[in-house]
Amino acid sequence: MKKICVILLVLIFQFIGFNACASETQPNTASTTQSIQWKTYDEGLAQGKKEKKKIFLYFYASWCGYCRKMDNESFKQENIISYLNKHFIPIRINTDNDTKIPAVYGVRGLPANWFLTEEGEKIGQQPGYIPAATLRPFLEYIDTDKYKQMSFQEFMKSK
Repeated sequence: MKKICVILLVLIFQFIGFNACASETQPNTASTTQSIQWKTYDEGLAQGKKEKKKIFLYFYASWCGYCRKMDNESFKQENIISYLNKHFIPIRINTDNDTKIPAVYGVRGLPANWFLTEEGEKIGQQPGYIPAATLRPFLEYIDTDKYKQMSFQEFMKSK
């Protein structure tokens, strides 16, 4: 019986490994957009400059209910994951572990969402929980520099 269980486990792991390898060559598959590729603050700022990508800065804490909701809902949507990974450098900061960086941004409530230029300069913030249906257009609004030309409400009407 133990041998059968071991064999089944080996087959399952081989099947999972085979599927992961096979999907690596296909763009926009679950393996390439499975999760947001969060960076540390310093790493993300450096990568933003190097890759000329804007930065999405997300402040959270494990005790924060709306942070968990955002993690479990908005950040689990494939269209959010793929857009963030492709067009932004996503940085995630736990405010329980780091108090210096949140102080620089004046974080007073959680979750706190900041958008930075490729050079790390502040574009603006959107405090609180952002549902996926709002987050995706907000990311597009920042990524396409429409924030320089119009309000978010005007952007939404123009879509």
